[in-house]
Amino acid sequence: MNPLNHVAIIMDGNGRWGLKNKKSRNLGHKQGLFTVEKIIKKSIEKKIKYLTLFAFSTENWKRPSLEIKYLFKLLENFLDKRLSNLNKQNIKLRIIGRKNFSSKLNKSLKNAEKLTSNNKKLQINLALNYGSKNEIIDGIKSLIKNKKNITIKNISESLYTKDIPDPDILIRTGETNRLSNFLLWQLAYTEIFFEKKLWPDFNERDYDRIIKKYMTIKRNFGNV
Repeated sequence: MNPLNHVAIIMDGNGRWGLKNKKSRNLGHKQGLFTVEKIIKKSIEKKIKYLTLFAFSTENWKRPSLEIKYLFKLLENFLDKRLSNLNKQNIKLRIIGRKNFSSKLNKSLKNAEKLTSNNKKLQINLALNYGSKNEIIDGIKSLIKNKKNITIKNISESLYTKDIPDPDILIRTGETNRLSNFLLWQLAYTEIFFEKKLWPDFNERDYDRIIKKYMTIKRNFGNV
């Protein structure tokens, strides 16, 4: 059986689900939070150590301003109401991406990271204002500034995920078969699963099915 330490997820389809079921993209985003909680619980059951969730990309700033405002308000409310519970569950929260949000949200994110920094059961990496190309550029600039050689090892250690193992599995919901500028460097040998279901419809059985499939894959990493 393959070891499973890290699952990354592109949670695609909230807006489309909202329009289809509630005639509101925002309500789709709200519904997607229930799926997040189910997947967190299942990840703990499976003893997965790292769960990376693509929540807001650098490209998502192109969306309508009211939708963006709602998304960040939803995140603020989630942290206000659920952070204590995450901490009690021994869950660590880490933000990856460029942290240039409102002062209030930046403060909430910083507080969440600080409060949960010593937790060990599960680390949730929340990708916010994240773009993999920016991440790689930031990493290379750091290497140049610190006069380090441009090597695979040094680039890996300069990324936002420098002390996180690369994902074993990437799941993308929403019947879209692309990576959308997400963890491009880290996904070199990741097993990728594209799901037809929109994120709010994705459930524990779907997650379990993917994990079981992953366990049967022969992973050669360039060997035979």
